[in-house]
Amino acid sequence: MLEDLDRIGPEIVVMVTAGVILMIDLVLREREKAWLPLVAISGLVGAVIWTVTLILRDREAVVFSGTYSLDNFSIFFTFLFIGVAGLVILASADFVKKLHNQGEFWALLLLATGGMMLLAGARDLILIFVALELTSLCQYAMAAFVRDGKGSEAGLKYILLGAIASATILYGMAFLFGIAGTSKLVAADGGPSISALILEGDSGTRAALLAGAVLMAAGLSFKVALVPFQMWVPDIYEGASTPVAAFLSVGSKAAGFAVILRVFHQGLGVGPESFVSSDWSNIFAALAAVSMTVGNLMALVQTDIRRLLGYSSIAQAGNIAIGVAAIAAGSTTGASGVTFFLATYAFTNLGAFFAILAISQKIGSYRIADYAGMGRRAPLLAGVLGFCFISLTGLPPTAGFIAKIYIFNAAVQSDLVWLVLVGVVNSAISAYYYLRVVGHMYLSEPEDRTSFFPAPMLASALGVTALGVLVVGLVPTPLIDAAQRAVSSL
Repeated sequence: MLEDLDRIGPEIVVMVTAGVILMIDLVLREREKAWLPLVAISGLVGAVIWTVTLILRDREAVVFSGTYSLDNFSIFFTFLFIGVAGLVILASADFVKKLHNQGEFWALLLLATGGMMLLAGARDLILIFVALELTSLCQYAMAAFVRDGKGSEAGLKYILLGAIASATILYGMAFLFGIAGTSKLVAADGGPSISALILEGDSGTRAALLAGAVLMAAGLSFKVALVPFQMWVPDIYEGASTPVAAFLSVGSKAAGFAVILRVFHQGLGVGPESFVSSDWSNIFAALAAVSMTVGNLMALVQTDIRRLLGYSSIAQAGNIAIGVAAIAAGSTTGASGVTFFLATYAFTNLGAFFAILAISQKIGSYRIADYAGMGRRAPLLAGVLGFCFISLTGLPPTAGFIAKIYIFNAAVQSDLVWLVLVGVVNSAISAYYYLRVVGHMYLSEPEDRTSFFPAPMLASALGVTALGVLVVGLVPTPLIDAAQRAVSSL
């Protein structure tokens, strides 16, 4: 039992730190609570150290009766989630100082991060659902944390729609459990599992398996913002605080796709060995095409930059889903394309949101029209935001360019050329609204010419994200290798 607990030590450290923050918050005076972000960061550092020791001690194994796996896949996403949480804490420290419930904010962020870390290693439907709900409940509370009209509306919409999505996922799990007689995706000892049922190839179970797959795809599509389950995204991004929107845009999407890879790649199988792989490949191919198109077309008419990034997030989810569709169709790089894209997207989207956070704190507006001349007023912020938008478009020499090339190549390997063509056309559409903002910042005249700079901690987070976008764009091999090692465990 202690050996099993050792392997989820990083998650325990993060969650215990959340509890410690809540207790410290009770005794600290208001002016002393500025130290709480450092406590949160220390918890994340402790989790990183524990994870590194697990790697050095060669502790990879399937534990807790086969429900959790410490492997390359879970380790990759552990580092990704910790990195995302750490950057959000750095960027939002000054913003959170203005809130009355600082301790609760940091605790919710850490608990959501711990839930995501559990999700990445979960190989059992029950653990997936429990970890998913832990993450989701924290995100619902964070969305409504700023107690104004829009924040309350965002939190209410999020929890109502999220409850429907959770029920849909649970219904799909019930189908899979009822057919397989077990909640395990894979059984290391060769015992009953969903993947073992797939290998039997019993055509009599096909209809029920597809029903379960469709329901789970629908519920998880809500978590990653795929059309037609994306209706919550623009409202939440607009109503929630900018740090929360940044965390949701990256963390929630990465966690959702990690679960999708576990359930569909590892559980339902790929290639000729799975008699349902072509069906769920078609599901995700259709979701990808529609999501890219709807997201980009709706982004064209937005005047609020948060809503623009909301619809952009939907389109980017469609890009990532191309890799998921390619997996089932037989691509050897589809899964690594998804994980690589998620890592590059984390750098890119966090950088964009952090720049918007800094600018909005100064000008008090999220209207794109008010970003006129920002290249002269705040050259650092405008440079990072413009560079991240170029990466989201998929232009060199950025990480986003490499990510799109990688995932489009996976689709071509799987004979999904039509889906690549849809992706290329949508990339051209996205260039209009991304570069429109960039042009507005550098070519339009500002009404106010006062210069300003971000706070030191926020500037540090911006520097890390911008450097990540550039370095991965120029030297992508190390991250590609890490992504390939991660999916080799599936």
